[in-house]
Amino acid sequence: MKIDRRQALGLLGLGASPAMAAPLPLNKGKVEFRHGVASGDPATDHVVFWTRVTPADPEAGDVLVDLEVAADPQFKTMARTSQGLRAKADRDFTIKHDLDGQGLKPGTDYWYRFRARHAGVVSPIGRTRTLAAGGEAPVTLAVASCALFPNGYFNAYQAIAELETLDAVLHLGDYIYEYGGDKSYGMDSPVAGERRHDPDREILSLDDYRRRHAQYKSDPQLQAAHARAPWIVVWDDHETANDSYAFGAQNHQPAEGDWAGRKAAALKAYFEWMPIREPGPGQGMAEAANRSFHFGEVASLIMLETRLAARDKPLSYADLGDAPSPEALEAFRGRMNDPGRRMMSAAQEAWVGEELSRSVQAGRTWQVLGNQVIMARAAVPSPSGIDPEARRQVEQVAGRLDRMERLSRLGLPYGLDMWDGYGAARDRLYGLMKDAGAHGVVVSGDSHAFWVNELWDAPEGGRRLAAEFGATGITSPGAGDALKGVPIGRLYAERNREVVFSEQATQGFVLLTLSKVEATAQLMAVSTIHAREFETSTLKTFATRPVEGGGVEAVVEV
Repeated sequence: MKIDRRQALGLLGLGASPAMAAPLPLNKGKVEFRHGVASGDPATDHVVFWTRVTPADPEAGDVLVDLEVAADPQFKTMARTSQGLRAKADRDFTIKHDLDGQGLKPGTDYWYRFRARHAGVVSPIGRTRTLAAGGEAPVTLAVASCALFPNGYFNAYQAIAELETLDAVLHLGDYIYEYGGDKSYGMDSPVAGERRHDPDREILSLDDYRRRHAQYKSDPQLQAAHARAPWIVVWDDHETANDSYAFGAQNHQPAEGDWAGRKAAALKAYFEWMPIREPGPGQGMAEAANRSFHFGEVASLIMLETRLAARDKPLSYADLGDAPSPEALEAFRGRMNDPGRRMMSAAQEAWVGEELSRSVQAGRTWQVLGNQVIMARAAVPSPSGIDPEARRQVEQVAGRLDRMERLSRLGLPYGLDMWDGYGAARDRLYGLMKDAGAHGVVVSGDSHAFWVNELWDAPEGGRRLAAEFGATGITSPGAGDALKGVPIGRLYAERNREVVFSEQATQGFVLLTLSKVEATAQLMAVSTIHAREFETSTLKTFATRPVEGGGVEAVVEV
């Protein structure tokens, strides 16, 4: 049966209702804009605009809203007005409007607001920006990930909101976390008492995921970051459940119901609450995360969905044991590098290859991959060289150090949930980059740590294909937060050829600037997440340059 776009969106609850469904009565009562405004998925002539209306009486029907877009923050020069938008009850009163391009110019800043027609209430004002259609103007992206609400204040989002120059915010996942309860992740934070999750339990249903998104977007610092610039987003695992994959998750048990149902509920809430473009005709929600953006003649950004559409179940060190035989270790490595194990489907890999080739052929300097997890080869280092005093300071986590030592002796990687656990899939992606002659920049999240890596197409020798810049958490704790006094990042850099720098006890974001001749990453750190007053500083800055024919130069500190 052929389903057109209108029918498909209606069946998913993501857009226009099916043609047979009559619209609900209009709610003409009191409303509020409690969750701010947002924009996303910019193009040269259109942008997705988002808000959420909170009606005093949710049972009174849909709320009619108008969108106003102006060329100035005072709204003296109107660029576009879209009237009669419906905040629908069956979409949790969220509105997402994708302008069709009329009235918007490339490479231009715009300001926007929503107006509830019958209530006379106006939303906060947001600022957005269209993509440049050409030219060599530098591109500035704030790269963020991993915001655990109870663990701290969103000071890093506030720092992003205060940036003077910004083309877009690139969020690589773990925008929300699914946990809840007194003993859940982050509840040992000194500010957790005032930032308990809502609902205060693990979320499972559509209503649960909606409430969690609503809680996050009630935060003024996150609202400020959304209002600063358009966002380009992709989910990681915690938008559904920890260590998720196509057919399950580590944090999903049979007693919690059907995984497919939970995943569908989580994605429906995500598409309702995030400024991401809706799925196209015949396109699934997970596949809709695969999309590309072109910034003039400077860069293409290719967003990769590597969690829910095709990823195979991650391997576990629990299956290997503490003292595996040589045969068991060899078999385990074989599974890690099994060509049949996937991060992306064959169709997605083909699409990525085409996008890389088109970008190179168009003359754009940089091919940026927006990716959830660390791509570099990162074997676990030995903690044996740690200063005795530092070791004494972490006696409470001595078991963690012992585990590091075991994995280091076996030459095994930092994370099986990362690309290291899918070696053949990574090799295929590297082959696509080589075939295209790409100048690769990979940006990654998930690990709650800063990483500056060089991606080589072989463990020894070979060719430097790309630079990788990993964003630390907005608030989520890194390994260094648990291993106080242990220079865990330095140990990884000393152990691994591909790791240039790592810092695993700081929260913040990466400020990535791309020009025709250089890619520069500033590791932006906030001084604290446990106090409202904070300072933002540049921890370190690294840069690389393109190499003729593809690949990049060495990544160096500047």
